[in-house]
Amino acid sequence: MSEFLTPARRRGIEILDDPGVPVDVMRRSMQDVERANALLGGRRAVLAELREIFPRLGARATMLDVGTARGDIPAAARTAAAQMGLSLRTIGVDISEALLSSRGSGNDAVIRSDAMFLPIADAGVDVVVASQLLHHFPADRAGLVISELNRVARRAVVISDLRRSFLAAAGLWLGSFPLGFHPVSRHDGVVSVMRGFVPRELSDIVERAIGHRPIVTRRLGFRLTATWVP
Repeated sequence: MSEFLTPARRRGIEILDDPGVPVDVMRRSMQDVERANALLGGRRAVLAELREIFPRLGARATMLDVGTARGDIPAAARTAAAQMGLSLRTIGVDISEALLSSRGSGNDAVIRSDAMFLPIADAGVDVVVASQLLHHFPADRAGLVISELNRVARRAVVISDLRRSFLAAAGLWLGSFPLGFHPVSRHDGVVSVMRGFVPRELSDIVERAIGHRPIVTRRLGFRLTATWVP
């Protein structure tokens, strides 16, 4: 039964991966992604890991969010950190200038950069987060991204991504209508699920990149998190 519900991983084509997509469509779809993060478990999965990490960081810390888009997860992370007595400074990285300029309040600072070549010093930030980023890359480039996340992190790395499942794909498709998602968001959301991982795959790809296995956890909303100390 589990094999039936877990299809083979497929690359597919996400419309928003095309840099020629109109800016208004990109921004509208990112609003849908932000709502999906809030309602369907993306934000919750990252915060669950960060709440385990924050007590180890002292009174002040820095966090780099790679693939930050509109910065909704860093904003939520700062709030969660403050509730635990931690002053958290967040830096967002994204390749899209349009997304970085659409909302400056999500991060304390933003950088336009490719995730495979981060302009950050070795061990330059305390925590590095990459949420729903890894599935955009083929295996060889995903390894480069993971190596970069590991290189720039001082205390912890958190990857959060989608757990591949026919149920997740069907649920996202059906739920996108009452949620009022843009057709591009609906299409790309299903492709993203089919590009997602199962726990063993995510663990293997991290191990190949950095030489040791992360802690991989199943989260609600068909999410997976992988965490490790660099």
